[in-house]
Amino acid sequence: MSLWLEIFTEIRIVNSTIFRFMKYLILLLFPCTLLAQNKYGLMPMKMAEYTESVKTNPENELVNLAEFIPGIVLEIGYATTNNFTGKKIYTIARAYARRPVAEALKKIQADLKKQGLELKIFDGYRPYSATVIFYETYHDTTYVASPYKGSRHNRGCALDLTLIDSKTGKELQMPTEWDSFKKEAWPTTLVADPVIRKNRKTLIDAMEKHGFKVNSSEWWHFDFVGWQKYAVMDIDFEELEK
Repeated sequence: MSLWLEIFTEIRIVNSTIFRFMKYLILLLFPCTLLAQNKYGLMPMKMAEYTESVKTNPENELVNLAEFIPGIVLEIGYATTNNFTGKKIYTIARAYARRPVAEALKKIQADLKKQGLELKIFDGYRPYSATVIFYETYHDTTYVASPYKGSRHNRGCALDLTLIDSKTGKELQMPTEWDSFKKEAWPTTLVADPVIRKNRKTLIDAMEKHGFKVNSSEWWHFDFVGWQKYAVMDIDFEELEK
């Protein structure tokens, strides 16, 4: 019995030594990679890498929606305390999206104006650091993205928005307020009020016509089809404006 114990002990020592050596070797060969990882194991793209990616592919550019779509209304909830965290997450109110996303949104805005409607944006591209805050505030991934994967917002391919009346500027009635964690916010939840039901359908139809898909638990959240090809980013708005 003591012989087997000695053998087992030797194996553990060897394995431990190998593990420490491999860890040291990886750190030596890929120091930047390991330093870029966070506790959830992701390596979100930073500003320098993003800049290079735009040079390689212009579609990677994050476009300022207020500049790209003149007159579009922004009400960036995470730049205020009027959100589920009760805290200011952004220091400045901005809405960015990847270039193809912004181009599609511009077409949607033009279509809606023919109906006397326009878009109001609550959120666009979201730095990965904000997603971490959301998850650590509210762990239910039905409503917040997992930091182990990152969100579509982190990729610049998701938008939170609603419809407003072009003449009055007032929001159309929807099943819930933005940033609601109620089941009534699900786009599949039955709505008794015919006006609210029509408004929700008008928004979803307008977005889906130009390549977006509504989120399963948030009527206001739309993901751009093809979001998978874009990287998760952790770049603050201030960096994008330098």
